[in-house]
Formats: sequence, C-alpha cells, structure tokens
Amino acid sequence: MTFLPVAPFGGVAGWSFLERTRARQEEAFQQTPALARRAADFAERVSRIGSAEDLVRDRALLEVALGAFGLDDDIRNRFFIRKVLEEGTTSPSALANRLADKRYLALADAFGFGERLGGNVGRPGFAAEIVARYKERQFEVAVGQSNPDMRIALGLRRELATIAERRLSNNGSWFTAMASPPLRTVFERALRLPSEIGALDIDKQLTLFKNRAAARLGTSDFSALASPEGQARLMRAFLTSPETANTAATVRGGGAIVLLSRPVNVFIR
Repeated sequence: MTFLPVAPFGGVAGWSFLERTRARQEEAFQQTPALARRAADFAERVSRIGSAEDLVRDRALLEVALGAFGLDDDIRNRFFIRKVLEEGTTSPSALANRLADKRYLALADAFGFGERLGGNVGRPGFAAEIVARYKERQFEVAVGQSNPDMRIALGLRRELATIAERRLSNNGSWFTAMASPPLRTVFERALRLPSEIGALDIDKQLTLFKNRAAARLGTSDFSALASPEGQARLMRAFLTSPETANTAATVRGGGAIVLLSRPVNVFIR
C-alpha cells in the first residue's frame, strides 16, 4: 500500500502532531516505490544531460528537477523553464534575476547551464543534493494533500533561511518574501492582513507588512524574523491565525485513514 503522510488537525495541534511523527512519516513516504524509482533514475542519468534543452526534453528528469524547487506545476512550461536555465544567473538581465519568484533563481543557479563553465550536472554530489531536495519537497506536497497549511509550515524555515542567505537589504528581503506565495500566506495570516492588500501599490504593501510585523511580532527587521527566535514567533502567529487554526484536514488515501483510526506508533514503523 502506498503511504500517504497526514496532518489530521489544523493550527498548533496539527503542527505538534506533525513534529512528533514527521521522522517516521517521512521515512515511510520515501520508501514509496514510485518516489524511489524517480529519485534513482534521476541520480543515474542526470550527469549525461548536456544542456537545458536536453533537460526539458526529458520529462522524467525535469519532474525531479522542478520538484526539487517546488516548481512542479511548471512541468508543461518547458520553453519558459529552458529560457530560465539557459540565461543563468550571472547577468542582472537574466530572466531568473528579473522574476519576483526566486525559486527560478535557485533552479538556474543549481543547474548552472547559463554559466561560462557550462553546467553543474557532472559535479560530484550534484545528483544527491537535488534528490534530497526533491524528496523533502515531495513529502511536503504529500502532507499538503491532507492539510495545505501544514505544507506551508514545513517549508517555512527553509524559505526564510533562503532569503536570509542572500543578504539583501531589509526592504529587499521583505519584497522577496511578499513575492513568494507560501511566505506571503504565512505573513498575511500571522499579521492578520487580508489578501486583498495585494491589489495595493507595492510600496504601500511593504509599509503595511513592516508596520504590522513591528506591532504583532515585535520587529520589522527581516533578519530578526529569520532567526530561530523570530521564526518561532512567526510560526506561532501563523498557526494561531483564524484561517490556519480552523483548517479541517481532508484525509485522502487508505494509509491516511489507517493512521487516523489506529495509534501512530502502530502504523508508522
């Protein structure tokens, strides 16, 4: 039976359950035959890919490449992904640098097809790094099938750390977070801001986010929010927001039903 991880509650209760069971759920999920086959196939063949064009032509490899960066929904946008990869990240005018969503920048940087040395796919450890990213992200996707908010919570630390590592200005960090769909959801809920503010001028949005962060989280300094203490405050504010706390998990799949009807330590081994 295929294992489907689950977070059967919303809010703090759902997160506490997921933290307690994550290691066992993730271990069981990564043994799923289909996931294991895709990961092994990528690890075996990716070093033979010579260009961005080769990658986008190979659907199996492209699925893993995109999935590793949370871009699964772009599997049909092959021309766009090829352009992102081929232009690389060195030039300020490269497409990946001009896109607000920095997942594309991370993808282009990881594969390196647009750079002078011509790609990273043959570098020792490259395949293992991408496969590890892919497995982590696919676990989050699977959790999201039972509770989308817990998928967002699982990726929060990584998303904040990614922005912090870029050492942007404070405003630059906020703009980047505002352009990230999952992070924007976290901040809107944590700061009790309506999603409709997205229709406002971007500078007005920035002011609203920073002012509300200072009032509700104690600081508008993004680097402070990305610290362990800041992350904890942000996570709690997100989990206790009305939208997140009232999330009702939609359980799908036989494995999830078993998990809900039996003790966790019986089902997850």
